[in-house]
Amino acid sequence: MLMASWNVNGIRAAERNGFVDWLRDSAFDLVFVQETKALPEQLSKALRSPPEWGGAEFHSATSKKGYSGVAVYYRDTPDEVFHGLGDERFDAEGRVIGVRYGDLVVYGNYFPNGGRGPERVKYKLDFYTAMLQRMKEHRDQGRHVVVCGDYNTALHPIDLANPTANKNRSGFLPEERDALQEYLDAGWLDTFRVEHPQEPERYSWWDMRTRARERNAGWRIDYFMADAGLADRIEDADILHEEYGSDHAPVVLELG
Repeated sequence: MLMASWNVNGIRAAERNGFVDWLRDSAFDLVFVQETKALPEQLSKALRSPPEWGGAEFHSATSKKGYSGVAVYYRDTPDEVFHGLGDERFDAEGRVIGVRYGDLVVYGNYFPNGGRGPERVKYKLDFYTAMLQRMKEHRDQGRHVVVCGDYNTALHPIDLANPTANKNRSGFLPEERDALQEYLDAGWLDTFRVEHPQEPERYSWWDMRTRARERNAGWRIDYFMADAGLADRIEDADILHEEYGSDHAPVVLELG
C-alpha cells in the first residue's frame, strides 16, 4: 500500500495549483489531506469525486468557516471510516479522519498549532494525548495502526533549520516535543527516520512569508507514524520536495 499525506493549505487553492491532476497521475492507494478549509458542498465535483479514484471522505470544521478540515481519497472502499475522536473539543475543528482495511487502520490528522498562546498549547497537548489513546485502543484490538498528517511539531534539532532560534516558539517547545516523544516511547515509529536516520536538511514545511523554501530554512513537522509491528513492512518513507502546491510538501509511506 502506497500512501501520501499533504497539508494543502486550502484544498480549493490546491485545485487551482493542479491538485486534481496530481491525484489523477499518482500511484497512491490513499491520500490524506489536511487544512481543506472548506465544507464538502463547497467543493467541485472533481475534488469530491476525483477521476480514477474510488471515493473520498471529509471531516470539516464546524466551529469556524474556512478553517482546518481533513480528507482522505481512496482507490478501494474501506471496510470502515472514522470521523473524529468522539470529543467535541477536537471534532468541531475537523482534525481527524481514518480508514480501516482488514487489520490495518490509517488515520490522517491535522494536529493543532499552539502558536496562539498557552491555551492553544494546552489544547494541542490534550489532542496529542487523546490521539495516542485512540492509537493504543486499536493496537490493543490486534490491529496495525498508521497515523499520518501535520503534527505541527519538529521533534529533534535535526528536524528544523534553526533550532536555537526557535526553541521558544510553538512547534519546538519542550512540552510539545515531549508529547511527541511519548509516541516513540510507546512503540510508534517515525517512519521517515527509520529510512533516513540522520539525514539533515529534510523538511516538510517552509514559511512562505520569509521565502524560506528558497533557502530550505524549513521544519519537518509532517509524519507517518506506524506501530512497531509494521517495521518489516516499511519499504519506503520520504518527503516529496519537488511538489510546490502548498507551503508543505507531501510525505509518503509505502508498506509491503
